[in-house]
Amino acid sequence: MFFLCRRTPTMIYVRESHVEKMGKTQDVSYEILNVLEFNSTRKRQSVVCRYPDGRLVLYCKGADTVIYERLGTGNDDLNKVTRVHLEQFGSAGLRTLCLAYRDLAPDLYESWNEKFITAKSSLRDREKRLDEVAELIEKELILIGATAIEDKLQEGVPNCIQTLSRAGIKIWVLTGDKIETAINIAYACNLLNNEMKQFIISSETDAIREVEERGDQTEIARFMKEEVKKQLKQFLDEAPQYFCSPSGPKLALVIDGKCLMYALEPSLRIMLLTLSLNCSSVVCCRVSPLQKAQVTSLVKKGARKITLSIGDGANDVSMIQAAHIGIGISGLEGMQAVMASDFAIAQFRFLEDLLLVHGRWSYIRLCKVVMYFFYKNLAFTLTQFWFTFGTGFSGQRFYDDWFQSLYNVIFTALPVVIVGLFDQDISSSLSKKYPELYKEGVRNMFFNRRIVAIWACFAVYQSLVFFYFVSLSSSTSRDSDGKMFGLWDVSTMAFTCVVVTVNLRLLMMCNSITRWHYISVGGSIIVWFVFIFVYSGIMTRFDRNDNMFWVIYVLMSTSYFYVTLLLVPVAALLGDFLYLGVQRWFFPYDYQIVQESHKDDADSINTPDSEETKEHLTPDEARSNAISQLPKEVSKHSGFAFDSPGYESFFATQFGKYVPPKAWDVARRASMKSKSKPK
Repeated sequence: MFFLCRRTPTMIYVRESHVEKMGKTQDVSYEILNVLEFNSTRKRQSVVCRYPDGRLVLYCKGADTVIYERLGTGNDDLNKVTRVHLEQFGSAGLRTLCLAYRDLAPDLYESWNEKFITAKSSLRDREKRLDEVAELIEKELILIGATAIEDKLQEGVPNCIQTLSRAGIKIWVLTGDKIETAINIAYACNLLNNEMKQFIISSETDAIREVEERGDQTEIARFMKEEVKKQLKQFLDEAPQYFCSPSGPKLALVIDGKCLMYALEPSLRIMLLTLSLNCSSVVCCRVSPLQKAQVTSLVKKGARKITLSIGDGANDVSMIQAAHIGIGISGLEGMQAVMASDFAIAQFRFLEDLLLVHGRWSYIRLCKVVMYFFYKNLAFTLTQFWFTFGTGFSGQRFYDDWFQSLYNVIFTALPVVIVGLFDQDISSSLSKKYPELYKEGVRNMFFNRRIVAIWACFAVYQSLVFFYFVSLSSSTSRDSDGKMFGLWDVSTMAFTCVVVTVNLRLLMMCNSITRWHYISVGGSIIVWFVFIFVYSGIMTRFDRNDNMFWVIYVLMSTSYFYVTLLLVPVAALLGDFLYLGVQRWFFPYDYQIVQESHKDDADSINTPDSEETKEHLTPDEARSNAISQLPKEVSKHSGFAFDSPGYESFFATQFGKYVPPKAWDVARRASMKSKSKPK
């Protein structure tokens, strides 16, 4: 038995108890001479220590593929048995590491240590030189054994991935785990199933192992590249036959880091990309951070797809930065991923809300805001364009300069901001219940040439109504003194109709109308009238334009103003009203069908404690809902992307809630009870 007592920068103190000396313990000190740090390229870490008797030993731990490449001759039986155990551990979903050591002669160590100190003190290419020096001593290792640890998925990860797949999002797993572990995790996440046709490109084949045993690196590289090329071509030829029948199985690609290194070469990357895009799921295992970034860039640039990367560790930083959108999971593995990301979430399952709820809402809001800005400016500007035909293109302005300056700044600004903040087509619960609605955004159905053309047509139509309806009707109208209306009377009347109409049109495009919509629209119209009352009612000797004096008061003293203010918005919005009615009735969007299906539902979402809701929940959903009612600080295990919550069942019972227990909960409670028993 070994117990770590304490640690200093240069010493480790271990309390040892040996079988032959039962009941006796001994504190032994080991001197740490050198530490070869872990990085994502080396995939291993080593330490050189000196025993009390002067013996020098190098200990190395790392990925099995890296350690096995550096083993010396002999101990073939142990190496084979350990490899079998590693495959069994990986198939069980455990994460594995290999341990090895090497005895160092004093002369060999002294000569190597000089090179290590030189590389460590270099100012240029320091990391590269340290890696090169480490290669000199990390060889001819003797295998000690392997370790395997269990790392459970977070709560809700499989359901989240399944929901995202239904939303039309292709999910790729890029992990540093060995191939068996990666496949097991993919099964647990519902990315792979037994009904899928799996294309596996692995370097762990008998043919490749035979070549590796010869030790010729040139031959190994040539042979592996040929094998990867042959398998890619074989799978590409085999894939089309599964697309012929509608009931054919889905395709999945699994490839490890060594094969991926050759598949990413310029001569093979097109084949890899084509095969990957035809697969429903892609799993890349034993990949380095650089390879993660390369795969992301391949899809981003080669396929011209929008990419999103999510990770929780420092080895995911390059991948997060290479994608269009990077998301970091904050937890106990550090904040590097969060600091490099665009968005940060606490657990993986929150990605469902981020994309299907907030992301979808944001897309629809942005589309509406952009199209509304285009529409209201086009409708306003074209009225001046029609005016130029009547003035012979003389340059005479139709609107007062203050009207043009404040149109976008005050009179139509606030309502569109409210739409961008509060508009919701359906509730968050329905967004997650129908993830297929997310595909409307993927197909860009709310912002395309057809939508732009429709808005432009209505803007042109409304501008014609604004100008010609007002100008023609005013030619036969008179003010209270019997005088004809002048240019500024007509332009003020037309501008009033524009402000009222474009603000009312905004209400027609909203899926959900709150009091803030009414306040913003009504307030914008009221602000216009307050402004024109003040502006046309005050004139000083410094006034730039005395033609606007008393205009609004003259207009409002006639019945013409009120009739026009009623008829022009109605005539202008009639086309929009008919189009929206026909479109919703005969050519509805998917979200409109959902709206009609749930129009009688209560606005408030039922709580998980209601009996009707509980009847429709699966056991996993019932467990999640019960856990969500607990105080947030009861569990510390909430950071890792593949971590188990652990104590939820125990805490649930303490607060009077029933949660179906998990196997690891029972084991942990049993271990806690055994520790608490008095001796």
